[in-house]
Amino acid sequence: MTLGNHSTITKFLLLGLSANPHIQALLFVLFWGFMVRTIMGNLMLLLVTRADSRLHTPMYFFLSHLSFVDLCFSSVVVPKMLENLLSQRKTISVEGCLAQVFFVFVTARTEACLLSGMAYDHYAAICRPLLYGQTMGKQLYKHLVWGSWGLGFLDALINVLPAVNMVFCEAKIIHHYSCEMPSLLPLSCSDISRNLIALLCSTLLHGMGTFLLVFLSYTRIISTILSISSNSGRSKAFTCSAHLTAVILYYGSALLRHLMPNSGSPIELIFSVQVLTPMLNPLIYSLKNKEVKGERSLQDSSDLPQLHKGQARWNTPAYTEGRREPGAPESSVRVTPQPRGACACSALHATPTAL
Repeated sequence: MTLGNHSTITKFLLLGLSANPHIQALLFVLFWGFMVRTIMGNLMLLLVTRADSRLHTPMYFFLSHLSFVDLCFSSVVVPKMLENLLSQRKTISVEGCLAQVFFVFVTARTEACLLSGMAYDHYAAICRPLLYGQTMGKQLYKHLVWGSWGLGFLDALINVLPAVNMVFCEAKIIHHYSCEMPSLLPLSCSDISRNLIALLCSTLLHGMGTFLLVFLSYTRIISTILSISSNSGRSKAFTCSAHLTAVILYYGSALLRHLMPNSGSPIELIFSVQVLTPMLNPLIYSLKNKEVKGERSLQDSSDLPQLHKGQARWNTPAYTEGRREPGAPESSVRVTPQPRGACACSALHATPTAL
């Protein structure tokens, strides 16, 4: 059965928004501003990371794709929501609804993979800085990014292709502001057992897999940082606060969306994953990373470990394996010998001595 065979139901009603016209007008202005801010913020981040050759590093390669995903993620849902806020008939066609479900799957699952890949990048930079160039080679981080897109599209196809054959009879009201698979399945009058199995398996494998990688990466990162004795060393080592904030926003808003009952309240809409994370991600990364803000050059930044020819270097002084960098001042830092297998980040609390 193809899309054209859905003869009984051709449109759905999206009734997840408030019916109060005054609240609808306020929500339209609010979310129009959010969408403009999302587009401008992510486009600016894309342009900066592409234009500045100093930002052509694995982390910013991940970040540029995350910005593009956020642009797509917001554009899938918010324009239709704005249209329905101004319209008396809050409808969407069956084909349009399935297309929205497909792109929600692609963008949401791709973003989860990108966030897990960025967590691994931070682990390699913080816990294995001297081997960072080997750990995060050019081929590896590009494979991680394109693999994220591939998994996102694969997940969408696994869930949406069986949904094309669903038959929708009498029920046509979706108690949400957008089309999502959990909202569509109860409306079908055909057998949805395969759809439920596909949705459950893909969500568990994809969601738990990406979250587990993030969790394990941050477990090692936190363990490494806690092994540093000085507070200044810890603050220099913890370079991933922006990413950790983005992860908390993404998974937190996703959990709230699926655990809380839909009420259509403004607070619920603001904290939805399609609105909150795409808008705040550019702000978070531009505030946390001075390279993006342009206040300092990449080589002088104190927020991130600087990667140069496969080795990680903190801003000043340059920590090396007992040698001075070319052009470094006569006064340098003697690195305390570490046990075999110890993380190189522990050199941050070494005491400066004259050679």
